[in-house]
Amino acid sequence: MALIAFIGLIVAATSGWIPGINVPWKQLVGASTDQQTVEHELKVAEGFRLDLFSQDVPNARFMATTRHGDLLVSQPKLGRVSLLKADRNGDGQSDHQRILIEDLKRPHGLALYEDWLYIAESDGVGRVAFDHSDGRLAGRYQKIVTGLGDTGNHWTKTIGLGPDGWFYLSSGSTCNVCIEEDPQRATIMRFRPDGSDFQIFATGLRNSVGFDWSPKDGALYATDNGRDWLGNDFPPCELNRIEQGRFYGWPYANGNRVPDPDFGVGKGEQVQQRIAQSVPPVYEFRAHNAPLGMRFLRSPEQPPKYREAALVALHGSWNRDVKDGYKVVSLHWDEHGEIHAQDFVWGFLDSSKSNVFGRPVDVVEDVRGNIYISDDYAGAIYRVQPGTANEVSVATRPPISAPKKPLAIDGDAARQGAQIFARRDCARCHTQAPLRDLSRKYSLKQLADYFDTPTPPMPNYGFSNSQKRALAHYLMERELHSQGSPGEPQDYLR
Repeated sequence: MALIAFIGLIVAATSGWIPGINVPWKQLVGASTDQQTVEHELKVAEGFRLDLFSQDVPNARFMATTRHGDLLVSQPKLGRVSLLKADRNGDGQSDHQRILIEDLKRPHGLALYEDWLYIAESDGVGRVAFDHSDGRLAGRYQKIVTGLGDTGNHWTKTIGLGPDGWFYLSSGSTCNVCIEEDPQRATIMRFRPDGSDFQIFATGLRNSVGFDWSPKDGALYATDNGRDWLGNDFPPCELNRIEQGRFYGWPYANGNRVPDPDFGVGKGEQVQQRIAQSVPPVYEFRAHNAPLGMRFLRSPEQPPKYREAALVALHGSWNRDVKDGYKVVSLHWDEHGEIHAQDFVWGFLDSSKSNVFGRPVDVVEDVRGNIYISDDYAGAIYRVQPGTANEVSVATRPPISAPKKPLAIDGDAARQGAQIFARRDCARCHTQAPLRDLSRKYSLKQLADYFDTPTPPMPNYGFSNSQKRALAHYLMERELHSQGSPGEPQDYLR
């Protein structure tokens, strides 16, 4: 009887028979999609074309694009990050897909900086050297931020690199609404690329899963999910302009400083003052639409109307009698700073508001103007491109590449590096595993950093910064002369 009652409860909840609950039922058992569904159900804004890039990425969440045009996708429930090769044969789909790294603790946010891949796990941040040319890891994975709370609700962490050179990290609340004991929850934090100077940047953000910087003024904008159980139409979900040290209202207020019935209404003077001093949203989404990933479009390939607009993935409601959201919208700033929203990709929810075909999570754009949208409901990635089906795909055009600057080898450093190479008897191993294409894969600094997390079986010798620099200069100089660079090779061991 208990089992029958439980099944009945699930059916009632997923069918919308319980007031305030209308869950997309296939989320519980696993959904999928195919090309026919995409062609018949999904719609995209005029001036764009839509493809099903991959239909085999279960629990696809946040993404990053490599310099080579490949796509990285986090799959937190599977504890892994997958790599999807770019569509170079022009069939609209990823050319190949494989697991890049696994055995992680609910990885979510991804960021690429220089030749490092940063991964935001639920309890910290790690990084690993990454080779953009062939999409492979080039060292050991190393945690640089540890000890972050990941209990309760909203355990995902999202990471992004700001124009100021800091990494930013969002952490949602443990609850629907409460006073947090952990000061790092319901915040956006930041730290240096090596994990140092970790600090809280902004507070009062219930669950800011997505954020990005405007190409117009460099301001940081973040989505935020409003609380549940206050009816179908309140509170709104939010877009906030994030500034250092500011407080954004939760849990005392919702939307434009409206006191929360549990933690704001009738509370003392101190709470009322906090509400009055909180920062209201710059834009309000419909209640329970659950805005997640957002991305400002930067590629000159985009139609003029969409350049510098922001795309936001609305994951879709569950705490409403009638489903709402389930689409990607574009946000446009007018000359007065007012924000206007338009549908960009829709049809994930049918016209009856009952059948769900997908739930958008994140949006990324590459330099060619390819826009990728992840879907953790159908386990899919969609690609949107400027143009129509009759135009040449931007993905198949020759990649943009800038010539590399010539390496400036420091002779004194190279001499010290040669002595380290000889003293450690490195040649013994590298006779069997020759060092090739170092100058193609690394800058001098990146090669020096590699020695902090070398690929096994190479041990971590604990080199100092000067030793790492010296070894990098020696190995680069050695390779350049082996490739026929002018001048006589130096005998640094004389």
